[in-house]
Amino acid sequence: METFDSTKRSLFEILRDVHRGKIQLPDFQRGWIWDDNRIKGILASVAKSFPIGAVMLLETGNENVRFKTKPVEGVKLDNEVKPDLLILDGQQRLTSLYQTIVTNEIVTTRNERNYEIKRWYYIDMIKAMDVNYDLEEAIISLNEKKQITEDFGRRIVLDLTKKEFEFENLMYPVCMIDEYSVWRREFNEYWQYDREKSMFWDKFEATIINNFHQYMLPVIILKKENPKEAVCQVFEKVNTGGVSLNVFELLTATFAAEEFDLKTDWQKIKNAFKNFKLLSRVSNTDVIQAITLLATYNYRLNRAKQNVSVEELPAVSCKRKDILNLSLQDYKNYRDPVVQGFIKASKILFENHIYTARDLPYNTQLIPMAAILAVLGDKIDNIGYKNKLMQWYWCGVFGELYGSANETRYALDLPQVINWIENNGPEPKTIYDANFSPSRLHTLRTRNSAAYKGIYALLMNDETRDWLSATKIDFSTYFSESIDIHHIFPVAWCVKNGISKDDYNCIINKTPLSSRTNRIVSGEAPSKYLVRIQKHAEVSDDEFQNILKSHVLSPELLYADDFECFFIDRKEKILQRIEKAMNKSIPREAIQTEEGVYMDEGSEEG
Repeated sequence: METFDSTKRSLFEILRDVHRGKIQLPDFQRGWIWDDNRIKGILASVAKSFPIGAVMLLETGNENVRFKTKPVEGVKLDNEVKPDLLILDGQQRLTSLYQTIVTNEIVTTRNERNYEIKRWYYIDMIKAMDVNYDLEEAIISLNEKKQITEDFGRRIVLDLTKKEFEFENLMYPVCMIDEYSVWRREFNEYWQYDREKSMFWDKFEATIINNFHQYMLPVIILKKENPKEAVCQVFEKVNTGGVSLNVFELLTATFAAEEFDLKTDWQKIKNAFKNFKLLSRVSNTDVIQAITLLATYNYRLNRAKQNVSVEELPAVSCKRKDILNLSLQDYKNYRDPVVQGFIKASKILFENHIYTARDLPYNTQLIPMAAILAVLGDKIDNIGYKNKLMQWYWCGVFGELYGSANETRYALDLPQVINWIENNGPEPKTIYDANFSPSRLHTLRTRNSAAYKGIYALLMNDETRDWLSATKIDFSTYFSESIDIHHIFPVAWCVKNGISKDDYNCIINKTPLSSRTNRIVSGEAPSKYLVRIQKHAEVSDDEFQNILKSHVLSPELLYADDFECFFIDRKEKILQRIEKAMNKSIPREAIQTEEGVYMDEGSEEG
């Protein structure tokens, strides 16, 4: 007896059944969890008619396999509906497509920092039909206001708050894909039936819209005769969270056809990285991305030397499709320079007091940094070059620019930073984009944040000394003295004196100290524990004052146990150190929202 059917069904037919409650979820299914980037990714895949995987459904009606059911998230049913089918595998995909296409409501999802956000989804019609763009770049998401702003919210870059603005900017709302004829009619009316615009719409409809409406989804239907144990076992085995095949694994298979063992070579690279603590979390995909960056960069340079026009020059890129196009010869050519680039990056960051992978603000920023250093080679020993490189690096850290999918930024970084360093070319976009808000200091409390780790490194500059041992905090003392970041005004004292937890737990009230020093700090007021530490350290008053000042603070405020003035004073001193690292001024009135959007205090929250 056949236990399942395998077929294909129209995506829109499935979504209609989801909307009517004919397809629902078994109640043991977890909640919908896809983030903004994954939603954009699946929309792009359907628009390109790319496979998104099979959906597995279970027939209902078996008295021995009865589950409590629930509608797909976002479905609103007037009456209780008994479903015909339950989703065993495909919940995340179907929910993402249903919410973006069918509901006509804003989608609640999450950003790369796992904050809840609300988003409207659009297709940039021009980019969608331009072969020079990956279609994924044409899928954009906007906030509740349907706006994109820059310069702390002062400048509106894209405004889709009115339907007329959608027509004017040629931005197609994904939520109208199932009702495209209505939007098309109003689009043509807006453009007064302009022939060129009508032809443009026809091309967009044929290229993009029709792909959605004609999309066929592979469907496996488990028959209701299956026993409950079989259904649960199938569910556990197939519902893996939709992890896509690693590009390293795909390349390994490709190179194997040319009798090259990529996995063995990766072990050799790992051995080369073994003595560099900063590189312990570098993955095989990170290295492959850097090699692809370098390969496409050099190919572009070589084509430019052949007097190819700028419009025809190939792009610098390291997206999935570019990695999969990487030839074995290019891998062999650029493998060693990139490996040395990673090692050189770890040495430079080591010089800047980032000693372990745990303290590295962004592992992802190592990818463009390694490629940049592979191009520069020994030239980076020029102090002016190195200072510029570190300005770019700190702007990435404090601008918090490398926390999500970064392939587009990597591709800009490599040529722009090289041109800026070697030829005094224009300032790289990463530096231009970087902003740091003073209010961000109040929210930096743990190593989960790149900016927190960045400030930690800046607080260990060449003059910083431990309070107790009076020794300079460098690589040797970092490990031998068990240096870590500790509270200045102790938690126990702060709680006793009514200091806000948000204030005493943030980076402003923390500094790098040895574990021995922290034990002496205990939970007492600074005025008391500092006397004890100085006595143990056996140093003069002047010398002890200088040791304290090396931690970017004013000793007199500690001795006065004045947390409020200390907090204001140290916040300003830390901001000055960040400004020096970024070589950019920080507007003191700027605030930062939870999502990392910068704006004026007087502007509305976007």
